[in-house]
Amino acid sequence: MRETFTFAAPRLAWRASLARRMDALNKLADAELVARTLQGNRDAYGELVRRHQTFAYNVALRVVGNRADALDVTQDAFVRAYDALASFDATRPFAPWLSAVVTNLALNFVQRKRPALELQEDLRAASHSDPAHRALENEQQARVRAALRELPPHWRAVVELRHFQDMSYDEIADALDLSISDVKSHLFRARQKLKQLLEVSE
Repeated sequence: MRETFTFAAPRLAWRASLARRMDALNKLADAELVARTLQGNRDAYGELVRRHQTFAYNVALRVVGNRADALDVTQDAFVRAYDALASFDATRPFAPWLSAVVTNLALNFVQRKRPALELQEDLRAASHSDPAHRALENEQQARVRAALRELPPHWRAVVELRHFQDMSYDEIADALDLSISDVKSHLFRARQKLKQLLEVSE
């Protein structure tokens, strides 16, 4: 027992040290995590991934329309983001910059494969206890998802960033490398098309 304890003690100490380091990183702003990553601290980038992985996955999912493909795009996006981290402007928010990486990779994926798979459920499940109300919400969400699948990928990306990620026109323009007028035009046309599709499906 004494030998086992002696062997386990360093391992427990290492785990405690790791937990303290991760807790300290958790309190840092994104820009500081980027700076530490560029200095060679991989744990700092791990914290960035942990912090933004759900956001990145949701962006990818709404563009590519399939969970497995969205996971692949998300993983690829974090690798690309790590390689391009030196180009990040630390005076600006990290999330829109990451969104640009994710969105462009997702659009490239769609253009290569153009998957016809159904857009998977990633919206919050209805919390209402009434089964009839829940069924109605599920039906409405299904109609919206079906309509979104009919949009061209670049329109779908603009809708995702504006209505699901609450990004400004300026942030969307940066993310998609578009002018603000093009962002507004794509969004207007996407809304009009969605309206038509939803009216037809009623």
